[in-house]
Amino acid sequence: MQALDALLNRVSVPRLLDPAPTAAQREVLFAAAMRAPDHGHLQPWRFLTVEGAAREQLGEILAEAARLQDADVPQAQVDKARNGPLRAPLVVVVVARLQDHVKVPKSEQLLAAGCAAHGILLAAYAQGIGAVWRTGELVYSAHVAQGLGLAEGEEVIAFLYLGTPQNEPRVAGKVDLAEFVSAWSPEA
Repeated sequence: MQALDALLNRVSVPRLLDPAPTAAQREVLFAAAMRAPDHGHLQPWRFLTVEGAAREQLGEILAEAARLQDADVPQAQVDKARNGPLRAPLVVVVVARLQDHVKVPKSEQLLAAGCAAHGILLAAYAQGIGAVWRTGELVYSAHVAQGLGLAEGEEVIAFLYLGTPQNEPRVAGKVDLAEFVSAWSPEA
């Protein structure tokens, strides 16, 4: 697959089935992530893979986080949180590792980690792997961070769900670029 094909045609694939990406495919996914723009060569990211029964354990952490956030949370929301990680055979938790640096602000490090996550999505598309980036307010919960064993300065920025597409992926819609691109003029 050509690089431009992945860049121009990648779409989210929310309905995922077994099998999960193979070891060889995963190596490509994470190698692509390592090519993210990285001012200062800080590599301000790391990844946790969650599969098999560990997905159920992650679901319990998310359900607990939902209850901690709101003692009156409807049971349906707790169940949704619990079942979320079961939507794909592999969940990659993208963790931003933010550090103090004289030349690289934390905001730039966070963006670099997001680019690493995007690299995984592009590499998944290029290999025919279905993938979708999901977050939601529970991703940012201190309880979830603790349950995942995050260190100080680390934060979850994405849950990437990966697997075999249940259906043929949709075709990427065309966008009117003029709505997003304009020439800057200092007189404006």
